[in-house]
Amino acid sequence: MRQPMRVRRPVSTLSALLTLALGACATAGGGGTGSEQQPTAEEKQAMTAVGGKANGIIVWSSSRLGNHDLFVMNTDGSNVHAITKGEAVDWFPRFSPDGARILFTRSLKGWVYERDANADGKWDIYTVTPDGKDETKVVDNASWGGWVSNEEIVYVRSTAVYRRALSGGTETLLVDSTKVPALDSALLQQPELSKDGAYLAITLRGSQRETGVWDLGKRTWTRTGEGCQINWTPAGDEIYWVHPTGNGGSRVLHLPMANGKPTKSDSDLDAITLIDLPGRRSHEYFPELSADGKWLVWAATQRGHDHDIADYEIYLWEVGTDPATAARLTFHSGNDRWPDIFIGTPAAARADGAGPDKGPPADEKDASGKPAAKGKKKHH
Repeated sequence: MRQPMRVRRPVSTLSALLTLALGACATAGGGGTGSEQQPTAEEKQAMTAVGGKANGIIVWSSSRLGNHDLFVMNTDGSNVHAITKGEAVDWFPRFSPDGARILFTRSLKGWVYERDANADGKWDIYTVTPDGKDETKVVDNASWGGWVSNEEIVYVRSTAVYRRALSGGTETLLVDSTKVPALDSALLQQPELSKDGAYLAITLRGSQRETGVWDLGKRTWTRTGEGCQINWTPAGDEIYWVHPTGNGGSRVLHLPMANGKPTKSDSDLDAITLIDLPGRRSHEYFPELSADGKWLVWAATQRGHDHDIADYEIYLWEVGTDPATAARLTFHSGNDRWPDIFIGTPAAARADGAGPDKGPPADEKDASGKPAAKGKKKHH
């Protein structure tokens, strides 16, 4: 049975502001299912215009059914449905390069805070298809799983990053912060390997709070700045990350890179801003570029910061266009976080003739988009 829903505790306006100002890139609290909301006519038009042009699918983690499950939808916000269900927390989903599988992190049992993302013995890594089939555990006691290729992955155990074939075999240690004085035994989060495989972009937490790049050959660390959720652009010539400044207390920055080091100063933050939404809902987190670099998906909240309880909503933007044209795709007061985007049709769907608009059979979801109560998450 699913655990009882947690009741969100009231927070004063002052406390909320302090959390937003001082708690950047941290998380605490408990989940809540929230309720569905309705987009305005203008918002619907943006969803169709932007999302229809992108023509892909988005996966993300949502609390709308209780503890976080994985959901997918078309890039125009249609066909929203869950592809995992159960008591465990499913989060940090990532499409394989061919779109055939989704790598994600799952709690061993029940609710676990994202602030414990690096905790020993609390997480395993799984794969599932975009249509919710073939759930498979691929790594024990690990989190922050990402793809190197369709058959190879990277992941974290506390202070260490490993690389391994998806199917198993020998793990290759890429870096362990307990053995690098410059990293000071920091917790390593969201490791992202560069296109040429020479550098690892990492967010540090714990004893250190910064983003940077680890040179795998020289075994040296280059700090890139404050913030979190650092990543490489698909072309491999830039990094982008969330910085704790901007209209709503955060924004996404980007910097050109060469040989693992920035080639431009970050002294003028406005000049290196990738996206900072206008308006009140402008607390941006979880940015992810499409494989062609043309689309950015992320989540933003109007108030609150906690990654796993605040009312984040998913947005889609065509890179290089006016930020005001970004389309809000979700309208639900639950927590929606860590989106990823795949443009086109996933490999498995291409094989059976399906397109990105193909959803689960009608008996697997109700009229509101919620899946029927059958089929629970597997626990091994």
